[in-house]
Parts: sequence; C-alpha cells; structure tokens
Amino acid sequence: MADFQRSYHGGDYGHGAQGQDPAGAQSVSIATLTNLAGAVVSIALIAGIGVWGYKLMVRDVSGIPVVRAAEGEMRVRPEDPGGQLARHQGLAVNEIAARGSASGPVDRVVLAPPATELTDEDQPVITQRHAPVVQPEPLVAADKSLDTAAAGDVPATDRAQQVAIDAVVAELTGESSKVTQAPDALTPQPAVLVTEAIDAPGARASLRPRIRPADIQNTVQRVAYTPAQSVEVAAADIPSGTRLAQLGAFDSPQVARAEWTRIQAKFGEMLAGKSRVVQEVQSSGRTFYRLRAMGFVGLSDTRRFCAAIKAEGVDCIPVQVK
Repeated sequence: MADFQRSYHGGDYGHGAQGQDPAGAQSVSIATLTNLAGAVVSIALIAGIGVWGYKLMVRDVSGIPVVRAAEGEMRVRPEDPGGQLARHQGLAVNEIAARGSASGPVDRVVLAPPATELTDEDQPVITQRHAPVVQPEPLVAADKSLDTAAAGDVPATDRAQQVAIDAVVAELTGESSKVTQAPDALTPQPAVLVTEAIDAPGARASLRPRIRPADIQNTVQRVAYTPAQSVEVAAADIPSGTRLAQLGAFDSPQVARAEWTRIQAKFGEMLAGKSRVVQEVQSSGRTFYRLRAMGFVGLSDTRRFCAAIKAEGVDCIPVQVK
C-alpha cells in the first residue's frame, strides 16, 4: 500500500506547507515595534499638551512674584537739604518769563541789581613806573654885605633917568610946581601923611551901597508844570505786537480819561511823549474800559516805566497787543 501524508492545513500538500516563513515573521515584529513606539509618542504628546494647558490656566495666579511692601516713607526730605538757592526767586520778572504775563499788584518793588563789575584784584597787573625824584639843591643864605654892595654899584646915570621920569609924571598930573628934587633912591625917607586933597582926575568920594528898604519882601515866582495835551489813539488802529503799559480798568471812558489826567499831573515827565489808549472790553456780560499808555521802544522800556510807576503806588502791567 502506498503511504500518504495528510496535511492539517486543508488542501495544502507537500513538505513546504508544514513550517512558517522567516521573512514574514521579521516584518511582523518590526510593525509591532513601530506601533508601540507611535503609541508611546502619542501618549507623551497628549500628556505634555495637558500639562502645558494646566500651567497656562494657573499662570496668572502662580507666575507673578509677590513683593512685600516696605514700611515707612519711601523718600524723606532732610531738615537741612544744603545746596545753593537760585537768585531772583519770586520776582515778577521770572513770572513773566514762566507765565507770559505779570502778576497782580505787589507790596514792594525791587529793581534788578546792577551788573557785576571787576574788582581791583581782578584787573590786569600793570607795572607801575615812577619818575625819578630830583632833589633840589640846598639854599645858601644870602649875605647882607652882597646886597649893600649891589645897591652901591648903581650908576649915577640910572638915578638921573629916574628923576626925569618922576618929573614928567608930576607934570602930567598937574603938580609940576610941587615937584622937588628927588632924594637919593638909596636913602630911606620917612613916611609922610598927605592931608590935603589932590587935584587929579578920578573919583572924588567912594560910593557906598544904598540901604535896603525895610518893607521889601522876597517874591518867589512858582512855575507850575503844565502837562502837554495827550494824543488819544484808537485801540483798533494799534498794530499787533505793540508794547503797552496798562494803568487800570474802569467802568466808563470818562473815568479812565480822568485817571489819565491825574497820573499825568503827578508823573508828567514820565508820560512825556506817551499816547493815551482807552480800550472797550466785554467780559462775563460786563463792559469795562482799559486805560493804557503807548509809545515805548520795547519790552525793557515798558518794564522800567512800570517799575517806576509802581514805586509811587500806581498799578502798571506791561502788555502786548495781540
């Protein structure tokens, strides 16, 4: 009888059907490892996303550090700060530069100090050159014998000439009859007091000033200052940028003009060459009139004028037409 081998794989006969393929088994193991690795990576990614989302939600609570506030004041001003204060603080000139306009009336007016000049020690050193002093020669006392000898050496011709000159003078004055021979010029003569009047031209008696009358009175003529008539300029005709000095605000133009007359009578010389300006202004339903003076060279001239006026008790504010 013939031997037959039966396969359990149904319909598959032969020796090849009895064992497994080694290449297929290896591919199955690689695919399994790949699937496992992908699963692990997916689980790790999901876990990371979950942790990141949780931290994102609680970041506002736990991510900001809390600093404890310090006790006491942060800055304390010392009692003696030291340093040096700036000059001219609180003056109207600084308020004009900071605010653009002057402040209201003040109790005391202080003018700016003069410019600082160089002292003697700051001047350049100049070498002083002194001229040599020449000592005078010592004086020698004159000998009296020399004077006597000089007087005795006068020639006789000079004495005769002197006598002739005296005779001519006496003839011209009308006393030729009284002219006698002149004594020697060198011989001293005693003084003679002349009591008779000399008949010569000239004043006979000295003039004395007349006595002043007792009822005379000193008359002092007082010259009153007559202010010149001021020219009033309309506010609409003043160009923009003109410097003015405001002297006050009043309820009517008549009162403003009367105030100008009063100020001009008191400060006539300061208002010389200045024009009067009465400007009508409406504010908050009220109408008033500003009294201003025009005719200044610039801002410095206006400030000097207002400083001098304020020193006398009159309000004055430098303004500029806009």
